[in-house]
Amino acid sequence: MQKIQNFINGEFHAPISNQYIDNYDPSTGEVYSLIPDSDERDVEQAVRAASDAFHDWSTMPKDHRSKILVRLSELIEENIDAFALAESIDNGKPVWLARAVDIPRAVANFHFYATASLHLASEAHPMEGTALNYTLRTPVGIAGCISPWNLPLYLYSWKIAPALAAGCTVVSKPSEITPMTAYLLAELCNKAGLPKGVLNIVHGYGHKTGMAIISHPQIPAISFTGGTKTGETIARAAAPMFKKLSLELGGKNPNIIFADADFEKAVHTSIRSSFSNQGEICLCGSRIFIERSIYDKFKTAFIAETKKLKVGDPKDKETWIGAIVSKPHKEKILSYIDLAKKEGGKILCGGNEVKLNGRCANGYFIEPTVIEGLSHDCRTNQEEIFGPVVTLQPFDTEEEVLRYANSTPYGLASTLWTSNLTRAHRVAAGIHSGIVWVNCWLLRDLRTPFGGMKGSGVGREGGFEALKFFMEEKNVCVRLI
Repeated sequence: MQKIQNFINGEFHAPISNQYIDNYDPSTGEVYSLIPDSDERDVEQAVRAASDAFHDWSTMPKDHRSKILVRLSELIEENIDAFALAESIDNGKPVWLARAVDIPRAVANFHFYATASLHLASEAHPMEGTALNYTLRTPVGIAGCISPWNLPLYLYSWKIAPALAAGCTVVSKPSEITPMTAYLLAELCNKAGLPKGVLNIVHGYGHKTGMAIISHPQIPAISFTGGTKTGETIARAAAPMFKKLSLELGGKNPNIIFADADFEKAVHTSIRSSFSNQGEICLCGSRIFIERSIYDKFKTAFIAETKKLKVGDPKDKETWIGAIVSKPHKEKILSYIDLAKKEGGKILCGGNEVKLNGRCANGYFIEPTVIEGLSHDCRTNQEEIFGPVVTLQPFDTEEEVLRYANSTPYGLASTLWTSNLTRAHRVAAGIHSGIVWVNCWLLRDLRTPFGGMKGSGVGREGGFEALKFFMEEKNVCVRLI
């Protein structure tokens, strides 16, 4: 059985403990590889390597760094099939989805930041006849990057690419549930010409490896994507050390559909925004609010389309809903479906575990589930489920739906469907979330900052903001003679 290794100082290493964690294929329920159970000793090795590499990497001309990162993006693209298969086996998503979305987005992340770093501008403020002030940005040092399991390579690259492009060296931890794509990436680093120690990958549990990264005194910046509760733990540990923090956390996102929306597009896109990646995307619209005059029409069409979605083997090209990432997560989702029933919800379709035949007989599968009849403030509508479960609820006025939409402790993303331009701007301004999609979903321009409000996080990723996060700023004031 394959043993994944840590990648430290340009070489693969077994964990110092020589202990490993079982890595399950969620589509079969079977262990298919072993993950290093690393601890603070492995992190210390990675920090030393990153520290030794920092001077040369941070002072390397930007165009040289850029060429290395561009080459890394090209190597990922050249190996797209291997990455897509690895991500599917780790995560349970359909192979076609990983190949069409996740891996291309990872390629784009590396390429974007490799080139964006060449165009980062600085501000100058002249004091007429007296002095010139300008802002100088330099790499902050070693960046600690911790990524989640739902979009393994996509969100891993979303963190390490801007850190590397900014001139930081990196100590990173992929999710212990989905480590394989980061392991494959490590194999390409030396081929791309990345100097030893610039990127270090330490696998393991969050409470051991992750916490060792977060609390290490030589790591001044932490970028984390994951659950809100974990974000709270990270903030408590990092705050006394005055570390820079970027926390992209949970979401309970509203999808608002007005009667004047393009009906067919709203239904089609809402299917995607509800159930893509088994609903295991922090940006999924899990609470769908429909204007009352079209509620029954939308409900009928939405249920009909949901029932067409095939739950099956992730290797099957016809599969739309793959496996839930792990057995504990499957049980969590099913528990929320039971909770919804207890809270008075009516299951319109789905709601059950799926048992497949053949190689996936022991995998973790759940039907896409649609529920109505719940109040906006019940637990099912307030807590993040992170699975193929959505609720439907009618509304009558803008004021009412904004109250529903803003009622959760989260504020990550939202979707709004209307053909009324004035309403689109007015409602978008009233929604408390970091991004509002109008008549679309998951359309991202990498030049724009991204992040949440309230319990969905602090800091911004994406665009030049991500590069700036991994840099220190100082003002230089030169008195004119």
